[in-house]
Amino acid sequence: MIFPFTAIVGQEQMKLGLVLNVIDPTVGGLLVMGEKGTGKSTAVRALAELLPDIEVSAGCLFHCDPESSTLCTSCTAKLAGQATLGREKKKMRVVELPLGITEDRLIGTLDIEHALKHGEKRFDPGILADANRNFLYVDEVNLLDDHIIDLLLDSAAMGNNVVEREGVSFSHPARFILVGTMNPEEGDLRPQLLDRFGLCVRVDSIADLDQRVEIFRRRSAFDLDPDDFLRAWAPEQQTLSERIIAARRSLRQVEWTDEILRKVVEVTLAAQVDGHRPDIVIMRAARARAALEGHRDITKEDIRETAHLALSHRMRRLPFEEPGAGQRKLESVLANIL
Repeated sequence: MIFPFTAIVGQEQMKLGLVLNVIDPTVGGLLVMGEKGTGKSTAVRALAELLPDIEVSAGCLFHCDPESSTLCTSCTAKLAGQATLGREKKKMRVVELPLGITEDRLIGTLDIEHALKHGEKRFDPGILADANRNFLYVDEVNLLDDHIIDLLLDSAAMGNNVVEREGVSFSHPARFILVGTMNPEEGDLRPQLLDRFGLCVRVDSIADLDQRVEIFRRRSAFDLDPDDFLRAWAPEQQTLSERIIAARRSLRQVEWTDEILRKVVEVTLAAQVDGHRPDIVIMRAARARAALEGHRDITKEDIRETAHLALSHRMRRLPFEEPGAGQRKLESVLANIL
């Protein structure tokens, strides 16, 4: 049994970052950095219970979106012989990627012998197939093999996984929401992968006395009688689940003013972050937060809450810079502009 997401004490930014990615998968995923025992893995796994249903192509191993023009090889072949694809509902999932994964297990394999003998493709799906339109979770992401990181970056950039062997190829969509957790004490993350995460949050051990007592109480109650604990938290879970579903439906109706857009660009310029991705991520995350809060328009508060998540890992760090200097600079930038 999984500890309920809404029963997690504190760590509000981490929980917000995860929920925003459910509401709008184009936010770009979340990296959670922190020491052991701070609830990183618990929160990600608990999120699975709140994930909504999505519409997929009936019988498709890759959960293709029937409305999308990007389909797997199998669905493309089906569509060639009929007017429309069958549809069914499936619940979104959190798919875990183990550290020692091989290339074949990640991207899948083609049965060349079968193709040569029978003239048809036989593809054994990998983790990327399971992860399409789902969450892909990597614990200790900073310890992932460089070759596997390269494959993930390629798939994330293209939104597609192509496997080729001996002149035979098979492709399927690979649009996953990447969530990684790591302990910075165990090593850094490659800059290319760090920038690929739309949002990032640093979690620390909770120092508040009352909160620490409450953490112990809830964990003890869950361990003693999980069923009773889950029943007690079912209303909170249901409420958040309904808010997420409503936010997903209203997301495209959320609007923003030119003033808000200019404020976002002012923030990213003042924070001296590279590229245009930070502007896009902040706007997408702010729109998702506005939808979650029931706003019709993006507010400065939406920008303030999401800018922290979108910029903390993109701030330039000087040699021998004091811990927390970047965060203080970001706070100053937001206070001056917003």
